[in-house]
Amino acid sequence: MNNANPPRQAIALKYDGQQAPTLTAKGDDALAEAILKLARENEVPIYENAELVKLLARMELGDSIPEELYRTIAEIIAFAWTLKGKFPAGYDPHAEPVERDVTERGDDY
Repeated sequence: MNNANPPRQAIALKYDGQQAPTLTAKGDDALAEAILKLARENEVPIYENAELVKLLARMELGDSIPEELYRTIAEIIAFAWTLKGKFPAGYDPHAEPVERDVTERGDDY
């Protein structure tokens, strides 16, 4: 058996803005292609990250994403919203950036 081409995988997440995103679809090969086709037809942004898909594909449909992935998924959702011209309430994408002092804390503290 030739494993040169691993199966193509796809997952779909739903985020309602209130609860953690949930897994709404997952599949390999033909089902993965169907998920991607449906996303394209509905102008749902597609983010490709094979390692993240492998992690999320272990979940059951309807499961919320694990807390360890909140930041990663939040960044992807924020980017997808930006692509669609959506922004959080009160955010003005045309405003001048505000300078902020940021202090990083290392393990030495």
